[in-house]
Amino acid sequence: MLVAGIAPAAPTLVDSKTPLVPIAKGMKNPESVCIGPDGKAYVTVIGEFDKAGDGSVVVINGNNPTPFCTGLDDPKGIVAFGGQFFVTDRDKVVRIDAKGKSSVFAGPKAFPVAPMFLNDIEVDSKGNLYVSDSGDLKGKGGKIFRVDPKGKVSLLADEKKSPAFQTTNGLRWMSEYHLLVLDFNSGDLLQTRITDGETTKLAEGIATGGDGITNDYWGRTYLTSWKQGKVWVIERAGDKPRLYAEGFEQAADCCLSADGKSILVPDMKGGMLYAVPIVPTKEKPLGVRIDRAFPSVEWEGWTAAPEKGPLSEHRPLVLTHAGDGSNRIFVAEQRGTIYVTKDGKKATQFLDIRDRVRYLVTENEEGLLGLAFPKDYKTSSAFYVYYTPKRKPGEKQFNRVSRFKVSKENPDKADPESEEILLSMEKPFWNHDGGTLAFGPDGMLYIAVGDGGLANDPFGHAQNMNSLLGKILRIDVSGPKGYTVPKDNPFVGKERIKPEIWASGLRNPWRISFDRETGTLWAADVGQNLWEEINIIEKGGNYGWNPREALHPFGKIGLGTVVEKAIDPVWEYHHDIGKSVTGGHVYRGKALPSLVGKYVYADYVSGHVWALEYDAKDKKVVANHVLRMGGFPVMSFGEDEAGEVYLLAASPDGKG
Repeated sequence: MLVAGIAPAAPTLVDSKTPLVPIAKGMKNPESVCIGPDGKAYVTVIGEFDKAGDGSVVVINGNNPTPFCTGLDDPKGIVAFGGQFFVTDRDKVVRIDAKGKSSVFAGPKAFPVAPMFLNDIEVDSKGNLYVSDSGDLKGKGGKIFRVDPKGKVSLLADEKKSPAFQTTNGLRWMSEYHLLVLDFNSGDLLQTRITDGETTKLAEGIATGGDGITNDYWGRTYLTSWKQGKVWVIERAGDKPRLYAEGFEQAADCCLSADGKSILVPDMKGGMLYAVPIVPTKEKPLGVRIDRAFPSVEWEGWTAAPEKGPLSEHRPLVLTHAGDGSNRIFVAEQRGTIYVTKDGKKATQFLDIRDRVRYLVTENEEGLLGLAFPKDYKTSSAFYVYYTPKRKPGEKQFNRVSRFKVSKENPDKADPESEEILLSMEKPFWNHDGGTLAFGPDGMLYIAVGDGGLANDPFGHAQNMNSLLGKILRIDVSGPKGYTVPKDNPFVGKERIKPEIWASGLRNPWRISFDRETGTLWAADVGQNLWEEINIIEKGGNYGWNPREALHPFGKIGLGTVVEKAIDPVWEYHHDIGKSVTGGHVYRGKALPSLVGKYVYADYVSGHVWALEYDAKDKKVVANHVLRMGGFPVMSFGEDEAGEVYLLAASPDGKG
């Protein structure tokens, strides 16, 4: 009689039933994994439990686990920072240099309370370490310690301060103010405030035997369960967890792969390391090429090398049309000139207000920021400009919305002396100005205004309804003078609320636009620490800044703060792939059929350009197509009368 062992089935992705293939085998109790400075995966290998000296860290070369550091006891969590590795090893934290040499960074006596079972480890952007202690492994004694860059240890939270702590395990640093914590005993996902250790429960009992936590670039959170042998995913903050992969013998700690395309999961009992593919929102390229629109254009009155002063780059921030059937293109340059062109070769000055526009290279978020033409431009001859006025030392800072008139004699020339100031918005700092002007399908003028600047919205403007800062405004400019507040604005007649406000809770809405077919108002809001976001703006909507950054709590006030009826962004992305979103347009042109109906946007820092596909019926993004990865910084977008979309960027020679 033949007797044969039955090998356990391979882990699989739940939705597709795709079996997973290990990328490395032959490790004895692999526990945790991180990406090193060389882009390779480093795995802690416990060896025999409770046996001193047989633990190690291996580096995955190809598919081979190669010894990197040996002589450890029971190594568990691992992180990389500053070219070094930090590992929890029973009752101490070990530091490993680039050559694999280990030394004790924080020994047992450095801890204010004797460690019981040090488990996971995380690191913040300044090099502070956060270490979970799983206590007695029976639901008592759970703690989190903080270790500063010099090795000084303090107690961040324990079961007295945070009653939800039982067997604290997985950690994920989310911002300078909070950590995510996965409890092994309860399976609860917790959120712990770094400033005082206060802890709130985000999800209950989702992953008993919870081990690891990580995120991908698009805001999804992944949880591993050592006991269940499963991987769970939370698609968006606040969503219920969904089973993502199963069939592991013991799914241990995890991390995002170097290319961001998979979650690395050690299977402890199986002795293997798996790369669990991230099933992304569709990212298939659309075959769209980005070319120069005006390769031979000449800008009247502009030169890259003026007779006096430094070289001057051309900085177009607005490209639009008058909607009058002329197919002319108007381009607003940040220093204060608006150009008009019919053929893309010769651009003449339509309006020059450089004498009153403030622009400094060192404070380059100010300047001429917005331009819009109303539906009745043909008869009214009026158009609208958003700019930062020049000021004398000591004068208050503000942005301005003004009406100008085109010359009666020349439709390609406006009168700078025709300015009528409609709105002035005082601001405390030079940055976060917003600046987009856009006429909606209702004929009203919508105005994007930043929170007033510096960082953190220190005066709370975005949530202060008696301030115009950090808002989108809506006014009626159809009268011959000034403006009126539309009667159907959401806050008309309410005490201590500016009636011009249409939506609130925005940091720096850097470009808003209407979908010319559906009338939907899109707004990209530049993030601060970790997340960029894209919103669909609704009447009276509050978009959460600054208790929230995108979907995530921000700052000291963000944890435990509920923004009443806050509207979630339709899309967010992490600063690992871009740090300053540039909003664009929903494409409705004819030249690129594959792009029709998709919202084109970019990131100024990374240069990436995408096309977001949104299902309005289900209210969710179904695809984020790549148009370009990397390249020049996209400052803004524009749309011509035919619905073709343009990318705007600074140019040293003005060609583009």
